[in-house]
Amino acid sequence: MGAMSIWHWIILLLIVVLLFGRGKISEVMTDVAKGIKSFKKGMAEDDAAGDSQRSIDHRSSVEASKSSEQSKIG
Repeated sequence: MGAMSIWHWIILLLIVVLLFGRGKISEVMTDVAKGIKSFKKGMAEDDAAGDSQRSIDHRSSVEASKSSEQSKIG
């Protein structure tokens, strides 16, 4: 009784198509695809910025350790 059969899904799909129309559904799906592409592009840019920041942090920590070693020696 609680499970939906295939006929329930078909009727639900027909109601959605009648309410929104085929054009509106395709527009929504296009917008969703653009959003996903934009999100992936933003994540790739963040990764690139994070990699350059890591290399800068690494260099400064190496320089700091060298200067502390030199101050211990000298």
